[in-house]
Amino acid sequence: MRTLYHLWLHPGSRKVRVALAEKGLDFELKIEKIWERRTEFLSLNPAGDVPVLIEPEGTVLTDSSVICEYLDEVYDSSSLLGKDPLQRAETRRLVSWFEQKFNAEVTENLVGEKMMKRFYRQGEPHGPSIRAGHANIHYHLDYIEFLTERRRWVAGEFFSLADITAAAHLSAIDYIGDVPWKDHKGAAAWYNRVKARKSFQPLLNDVIPGFTPSETYAVSQ
Repeated sequence: MRTLYHLWLHPGSRKVRVALAEKGLDFELKIEKIWERRTEFLSLNPAGDVPVLIEPEGTVLTDSSVICEYLDEVYDSSSLLGKDPLQRAETRRLVSWFEQKFNAEVTENLVGEKMMKRFYRQGEPHGPSIRAGHANIHYHLDYIEFLTERRRWVAGEFFSLADITAAAHLSAIDYIGDVPWKDHKGAAAWYNRVKARKSFQPLLNDVIPGFTPSETYAVSQ
């Protein structure tokens, strides 16, 4: 059985989960509390982070983007990157946008401060960082609206890894109720279409021990 080591609300882990489901691949989920620094897990990934995917024959893959590109190359039932070089370039551009810029400006400031600090026992949330996250998210939601007013999906006319990556980050933030959907109807409409996909449904059933999801998490905006 294919195994995915993941962590609650970790966007990269969520991205791989959806990509696997879009490819129609069965897999077993295992929670990895990366702050415990287990020797057995470090032997799989010396970097000590998730996601880590173990293929049925034993191949070990790390890093969400590496895993997803591997899946797209090996399991070609439907491309998540695009059928031509320009489509793939645009998808990769937006994957990078959300993995780097959105993560640094929004996800780390909200999920990182409010949730992950508790797991890592790193003290109280940093107020200025949280305020920065709340301010920055509007710019990114505006950008999603700009893109989807001109395209069916974020990267073009097909559901892609860019949509999966953006939604993975936003779903983690939505769990804690920090996405201002009412101020961004266009982004909410796009996200509702992502949430309606069969591949995304398991994420909406996630419940983190000790943390109840927001009222908006599993329902349409």
